[in-house]
Amino acid sequence: MTTRRNIMMGAAAIALLGSGGAVAYRLTRDAEPPSPPGTDGQGRLLWRNWSGIQSSYPDRRFAPGSEDELVAGLKASPAPLRVVGAGHSFMPLVPTSGTLISLDRMSGVIDHDPKALTARVRAGTRLGDLGPALAAIGQEMPNLPDINKQSLGGALGTGTHGTGETLRAIHGEVLAFRLATASGEILDCSPENNPDIYAAARVGLGAFGVVTEASLQNRPLVRLHRRVELRDWRETAEDWPRLKATHRNVEFYVIPFTDKAALITADPTDKPVLPRGPETDSQVLMDLKTLRDVFGPVPALRRFVAEKMMNGMAAEDMIDEGWKLLSTDRPVRFNEMEFHLPQEQQIAALQEVVAVIESKRSDVFFPIEVRTIAPDDAWLSPFYQRQSGSIAVHAYYKDDYAFLFDLVEPILRRYGGRPHWGKLNSLGYKDFQALYPRWKDALEIRRTLDPGGRFLNPYLKKVLIDG
Repeated sequence: MTTRRNIMMGAAAIALLGSGGAVAYRLTRDAEPPSPPGTDGQGRLLWRNWSGIQSSYPDRRFAPGSEDELVAGLKASPAPLRVVGAGHSFMPLVPTSGTLISLDRMSGVIDHDPKALTARVRAGTRLGDLGPALAAIGQEMPNLPDINKQSLGGALGTGTHGTGETLRAIHGEVLAFRLATASGEILDCSPENNPDIYAAARVGLGAFGVVTEASLQNRPLVRLHRRVELRDWRETAEDWPRLKATHRNVEFYVIPFTDKAALITADPTDKPVLPRGPETDSQVLMDLKTLRDVFGPVPALRRFVAEKMMNGMAAEDMIDEGWKLLSTDRPVRFNEMEFHLPQEQQIAALQEVVAVIESKRSDVFFPIEVRTIAPDDAWLSPFYQRQSGSIAVHAYYKDDYAFLFDLVEPILRRYGGRPHWGKLNSLGYKDFQALYPRWKDALEIRRTLDPGGRFLNPYLKKVLIDG
């Protein structure tokens, strides 16, 4: 999304045009969602995910500082055993009545090879910390997700990705990893050692065991020129094939009810640093929300006002190391559905998604994110053997998000989409079996590693056990 603060005339000016409607909306619909109690009847503390829609009361919380501590805890702790990173998954992957494991004490770069441009990294390392740590040794991850608060282990487990026609998701650059199993064994997994486990558990949902570290194939640290510009969204969609072929990192955000898209590109450059300014995306979102609050019931007027506000806006340029530019702070909470489609189906599906939102859901104001991801060979990767185009639809955390299931998901499924493992979807075992050619092979390996199902919470039992 564009970081230009003046994408809107400002909340005060908008309110002058329709303050009564905005106030009425806030009074009726803008209340803070209720929170579960801080403790349950047994005195166990609440765990809740970032957006607030997933929660549980773990019987035990466990933060090992080493593999030895982890192994001992896995043997002795009550199941289900679930690992939590930043809690940015919207699906119930983490909730457990058993043991909640944090790897925050198992973080940092272990060692690196300056010639091969590889680094061994502990799984608890947050992506936001990994960027500067790799830069200090002259390396970078060329593809980072939109948000960098996740732990490395959580990002691998859910198939987290960035964008770029020739760039794979984070797990696609994993050369090897170490896995702690339910029995307390530590397995080294790579194409040479335990190759089937390497293929099955690289995107493993935390259901095969606990990934303790990973070896990453990185690239030389380079400076990027990141450009953000507003364009007509339909023209941007038509130009998408050229844009993907031209830019190293590229994505765009369709802004509903405005006919506009924010196009974001990033390419290597030798130009001097032009620092990124202060984060203003959250204020832009709140301005879009105010526009929705005031003019939501009259989409034509909403579109007219947005057109007047956005016309003539200049592009924004910034130049710096990639880890400073590819991810963005997202303090405004939301719930999200994202599917990864065969790339040739992406724009047709996007057109239908925008049309159904603009015809039936005038309350939507979050931009719709469009990205591209290269294929890889991890068996449970949404990008397995398929060049993919992703579509992500967001709902403000205070707003009803049922429309994602009722209106958006049927479109994305009809076009052959595979859901992001950490983002909202209603799919079950048989649905995933039809989408993943090596589904049964992966699950057989999972059963071998965890025959007692100690890593399976109720949701994962439904998804990973037939019937």
